[in-house]
Amino acid sequence: MNLTTWFGRLLNLDNVGSIDDWHVSFGAPWAHHAPAWVVFGCIACGVVAGLFYFRYQTRGARGVKVLLAASRALLLCLLIVILGDPIAVIKYTNTPSPWLWVLFDGTDSMGIEDEYPPADRARLSQSVGLPADTGTAPQHSPAEKLSRQRYVDALLRKTDHNLFRELSQRFRLKAYLFDRPDGVRELDSSAVSGQPPDPERWAEQLTTSGQVTALGEAFEDLALRHGGGNVAGVLAFSDFDQNSGPPPLAAARKLGVPVFTVGVGSEAALDLAVDLHAPLLLKKAERATLTVVVRQTGLNGRPASITLAARRLGGSSLTGSEPIVIGQKTVSLKENDQPIEFPFTPQDTGRFVISAEVAPQPGELVSQNNHAEREVNIQDDFLRLMFVEYEPTWEWRFIKEVFHRDKLVGARGFRTFLRSADPAVRKSNDLFLSTLTPRRSDFFATDVIFLGDMPAATLSTRFCEMTKEFVGKFGGGLVVIAGPRFGPGQLANTPLADMLPVVVDPAARLRDHASFPLRLTPEALQVDFMQLGGSEAENSLAWNNIGRLPWYQPVARLHPLASALAVHPHDTVADGKSPQPLVAIRRFGRGEVVYVGFNETWRLRRKYGEQYYRQFWGQMIHRLGLSHALGSQKRFVVRTDRQQYQPDDKVVLTVEACDANFEPLSEEELPHHQLSGEITLPGAAADGGKTVVSLGIPQFREGVFEARIPVVQAGDHRVTVLDPITNERVEVSFQVTNVSVERRSAVRNVSLEREIAAATGGRAYDLATVAAFANDFHPVQKAESSVQVRPLWSSWFCFGLVVMLMLGEWLIRKLVNLP
Repeated sequence: MNLTTWFGRLLNLDNVGSIDDWHVSFGAPWAHHAPAWVVFGCIACGVVAGLFYFRYQTRGARGVKVLLAASRALLLCLLIVILGDPIAVIKYTNTPSPWLWVLFDGTDSMGIEDEYPPADRARLSQSVGLPADTGTAPQHSPAEKLSRQRYVDALLRKTDHNLFRELSQRFRLKAYLFDRPDGVRELDSSAVSGQPPDPERWAEQLTTSGQVTALGEAFEDLALRHGGGNVAGVLAFSDFDQNSGPPPLAAARKLGVPVFTVGVGSEAALDLAVDLHAPLLLKKAERATLTVVVRQTGLNGRPASITLAARRLGGSSLTGSEPIVIGQKTVSLKENDQPIEFPFTPQDTGRFVISAEVAPQPGELVSQNNHAEREVNIQDDFLRLMFVEYEPTWEWRFIKEVFHRDKLVGARGFRTFLRSADPAVRKSNDLFLSTLTPRRSDFFATDVIFLGDMPAATLSTRFCEMTKEFVGKFGGGLVVIAGPRFGPGQLANTPLADMLPVVVDPAARLRDHASFPLRLTPEALQVDFMQLGGSEAENSLAWNNIGRLPWYQPVARLHPLASALAVHPHDTVADGKSPQPLVAIRRFGRGEVVYVGFNETWRLRRKYGEQYYRQFWGQMIHRLGLSHALGSQKRFVVRTDRQQYQPDDKVVLTVEACDANFEPLSEEELPHHQLSGEITLPGAAADGGKTVVSLGIPQFREGVFEARIPVVQAGDHRVTVLDPITNERVEVSFQVTNVSVERRSAVRNVSLEREIAAATGGRAYDLATVAAFANDFHPVQKAESSVQVRPLWSSWFCFGLVVMLMLGEWLIRKLVNLP
């Protein structure tokens, strides 16, 4: 053992390579800033010790008195030095054991009891130390079904060849648990501070209470804790059923260390699930097709019974109605994803919940995903479109024809303001609007506004301000279509310019020097109305059908909050780099604005008639018009922040209310300065009826009323709010369920588990193979330069010196018979 190693052990430091620097100082402020006081104190102590022995002690030889005086002086000087708080500042280089962080999944899915084949269960039980009696955990039979968390618990409590005890000899271990959506929490490692971590203590703190698996948030939280620490890697135990928060792959890479994943749970299970596809808006007495997609694993050849039903939500009464069976079918399961179509012709109007349910199969572990619901609105109503144009164009004519035949618009839903139309025609023909700025109640009943090629002089400030309010506040849709005559530069000095997905240039002029093909951007793949046909190949065919466009209107640049969906193949904006946007979309307030830099989409009809043209504009107005309440319903909108809650959650009920003129409703206009409503609770009351509780909804801000409702009981809840203008009741429903989203999948996500390990340089294991991790992972130890500040007064050396001086003086005095 060399001197450096001995010194490191003296200071309780591991693997000290070198002592780079050291010096002694004082920690007490009076001694640190004025060390001369320590010197003066020591001199004074020497003088006092000398006077005591040479003046007041008459016995003993002179040499004995010198020895005793020196011993007493040294003892007093040592006490003075101790009062100065002497410290040693040591700068050294060492290679400590690296940190290894262990991450445990504490969510509800870890409580699933997987069904394993007998051989796999026996192998897994042997790997985690079951059914051996550890003395701290009960014995388990290999045939007994255990939860995923119990297998992890057994691995932690394993007595022989405990993985974590072996790792603690090479690593400094720290354990974390993620059981919440916003990060991780550290687990206590040992009951005694400074002792190696105790895996059994970790096992005592494991839970399955988390309601979502937010792996991305867990990794991001660990990355923030990582900092500059010497972390060698992360060992993550989970089923990797990510269902909340940011993507885990990108978050895992932020750690900058390998992540070794340990999959917990079965890779395959018998499972049957349904997804429901239904339009958000249906029309009364018109046939529609609802599609139920049956997803299954391990059930090929078995029969499955699917039931589709509708349950009313709307209406002015609280009695509700029994579910209406739309159809029942029994199919043989042949594919992993099998679509089943149900025809449906609604006979009533209102808000309904369409539910699809498939009967559970024997051996299924999770049955929550056997049921799916979707809320739809059945109306004997229509979307209201307003097309503002200067003069008839091909685009205006064809859009009018398309929507006149559209069952959700029809002849009643399409109105236009044509600036060049004869005033007499505007008054006599129901198709035309007589003014660009009708009454607010009529204007805000519109669902989508098309703004064509209009000069700025014809767009009044009132129209622009109402359009801005229509989109931003009421969630309406606006489509701006540039034409060849005036161009979008006309909007530069109007309130509409702030809403556009592009920044317009009032000096820009039409560009028609050469024809060009339209080029779709990658962002177009994420927008429904840019997807034409039923496949990627057909979508490409449809857009190629538009041919080469002869002109377009240039703009200054794309708005920072917008996405370009189609661009010019080579022309750029003012920066010389970004391509000219030709189709762009942007969210503005609660609504969306679409910009089209040309009015030539009618060319989509060239070979295929209305097929793709209708699909493009139909999907656009469905997106813009169905994202909010329709028509005059926008005046009084009742909504909850979610559709499904857990017991003990709080429901945020919001009412956006306007008066008959669509002006924000104020509490001063209400009898009790708040809106009144009722909530119908699930279950029966004592008299056999429904339990109804009165509800007051105070004003949050002008035009918005809000209440927070605590919910305890599982089941369907209905809230009705009285509209003070029409005295009608508007209803909204929500569901409280005890079953979490964690139970929707019966198997662990093996692909994500492997992707995380591969992306970070780690390896993927399961509970049966994780024992090999200790031999697989040998990180390079890193040298660290550290500074230690050690107090000297509390050291054994200082204590021994004080004791030696006191005993020495006492022995000498006894030898010479001094009192």
